[in-house]
Amino acid sequence: MIPVFEPDLGEEEIEEVVKALRAGEISGSFGRYIPDFENAFSEFVGCKYGVAVTSGTTALHLAVAVLELNPGDEVIISTSTNIATALAVYHNGGIIIPIDSEMDSWNMDVSLVESHINEKTKAIIPVHLFGHPVKMDSLTDLAKKYSLTVIEDCAESHGATYKGQKTGSFGHSACFSFYANKIITTGEGGMLTTNDQSLAEKYKYLRNLAFGKPRFFHKKAGFNFRMTGYQAAMGLAQTRKIETIIKEKRRVAHIYNKQLESLSDYIQLPIEQKDSYNVYWMYGIVLKDKTKISKNQMMESLNNLGVESRSFFCPIGQQPFIKEKQGNRLPETPIADRLWERGLYLPSSPKLSEVQIKFIANTIEKILKEK
Repeated sequence: MIPVFEPDLGEEEIEEVVKALRAGEISGSFGRYIPDFENAFSEFVGCKYGVAVTSGTTALHLAVAVLELNPGDEVIISTSTNIATALAVYHNGGIIIPIDSEMDSWNMDVSLVESHINEKTKAIIPVHLFGHPVKMDSLTDLAKKYSLTVIEDCAESHGATYKGQKTGSFGHSACFSFYANKIITTGEGGMLTTNDQSLAEKYKYLRNLAFGKPRFFHKKAGFNFRMTGYQAAMGLAQTRKIETIIKEKRRVAHIYNKQLESLSDYIQLPIEQKDSYNVYWMYGIVLKDKTKISKNQMMESLNNLGVESRSFFCPIGQQPFIKEKQGNRLPETPIADRLWERGLYLPSSPKLSEVQIKFIANTIEKILKEK
């Protein structure tokens, strides 16, 4: 079986983790590895400050918590995303306004955003889906026009750029994931990046239970979102090789493009829009109308022939617990609904060989011809 993803881990990561353990850096409250990782990764992104946390999900939760939403306050988000993006708003008491996707990039359709902004709108969370950047210049212009906070969800876009600027450096803050299948990993883990010193200080304060002076006197309701030192040690080693990993991810995507281009009548391939640099976190395809096979049938057939795959994300507006809470306050998202119905992604490990990719492409062709 060719798995959907395998992380690029080696002796460098093992050595750094062992050093951290020998130094006693098992907690997230002291030691050098956490600040070193925060500095190295935020420098890579192009931001002044980094704040390491337990996951991309808790990074998003913390970024929204700082907004201090009031009942009825709304946050605009990409509808085609991992549920974590919506949970950050949901658990902080906000109303989720999901925005439909572009047909070609599968990202938030920025042209639809302004029509959903009102006096209750407090923030926008664009998701750089599968490693392709959102059109951030148009989005940040809108945010400035209406005095809205922009929180980038960069869980899948480490190193992606729009007009030469890295994702994670456009918004007021950004949230990264270092889960096992991300471009770089700490196993679990995440980070917020920002150029705003006051925001960085708030994040650091709240992630550590809002400890103050005296130590056990808490002015705010904080969270235990601390990353461990040995996770940060792995992250530091991964950051040193992130450019190489991204280069390999793009190599994999380009081979897929070449091998699958003859099937373009049946499947839509991922693109790289003008002014964008796609890091292809996962290589997705969308089955076109001409394709008689369903997404689930394709995934089952691939699995039976030794190729693991995953579905695209279920749109936020279709999630049962969100529909139950918000009802008809959820905008329709027909393009994202279609991506959910017809989209899947293929094995995307950075070390995937050309032979393996050719096998996957030939397997897809075989399945399509049989149907």
